[in-house]
Amino acid sequence: MANWRDTLGCMMAPNPPNPEQLPAVCRDIVMEYSEQVVKLGLTLFQLLSEALGLHPNHLKDMGCAESILILGHYYPPCPEPQLTLGTSSHTDPDFFTILLQDQIGGLQVLHEDQWVDVPPIPGALVINMGDLLQLVSNNKFKSISPRVLAKHVGPRISVACFFRGQQNSTRLYCPIKELLPEGNAPIYRETTINEYLTYFYSKGLDGNPSLPHFKL
Repeated sequence: MANWRDTLGCMMAPNPPNPEQLPAVCRDIVMEYSEQVVKLGLTLFQLLSEALGLHPNHLKDMGCAESILILGHYYPPCPEPQLTLGTSSHTDPDFFTILLQDQIGGLQVLHEDQWVDVPPIPGALVINMGDLLQLVSNNKFKSISPRVLAKHVGPRISVACFFRGQQNSTRLYCPIKELLPEGNAPIYRETTINEYLTYFYSKGLDGNPSLPHFKL
C-alpha cells in the first residue's frame, strides 16, 4: 500500500549538512531544532540506562546516539482516506524516536491487538521505543508499532528524530551482558546497524516487525 505523504529527510549526525544544502524555508529551524533535540535525546539515554540499572552513560557509550536522522512528514488531505494510510504499521529501526506532531491527529499505536489513538497535546513530544532498544535490553524495553491514518482534513505535519548508531560502523549490538544474569539467555543475536537497516528497508513497511529475523 502506498503511503499518503511527502517526506523531507536529512542526517543531522554524526556529520550535519551544510545549512546551504537545506531548503531555505526550513533551514534555520532544522538546524536549531536538531541541536535541541540532541540534548533531549542524550538526557533520555541517561534515564533509560538508569532504568535498566546501568551507569547513566552506558547506552551513550555504546554509540546509541551517534547517528540522528530527521524526517519531516507532510500528509496532505486525502479524498479517500479509507483506501490508504498516511504511514503504514511498522516498528522503528532505531533506539528511540522523538516525534513532534501538529494538532491534526491521526497517530495510532498498537496496544493489545487494538489500534489506540495518540491525540496531540500542545507542547508535548511523543517518544517511541525502537527495535534496537528492545534488542540491547533483551526485551526489557519493547518497541512500539505506530501508524498514521490518512484524513480528509489537513495538511498534517510531523517531525520524527531517529536515534541510532552509525550505519557504517562495524560495532556489534546484542543484549547487554549486565542484563543477562545466570539463567537468563539472550533472545537476539549480534548485528550491526547496517545489517539491521538493510533488512528493514529490504522488506519495507509491510506491517511485520523486523526483530524476529534477529532472534536466536
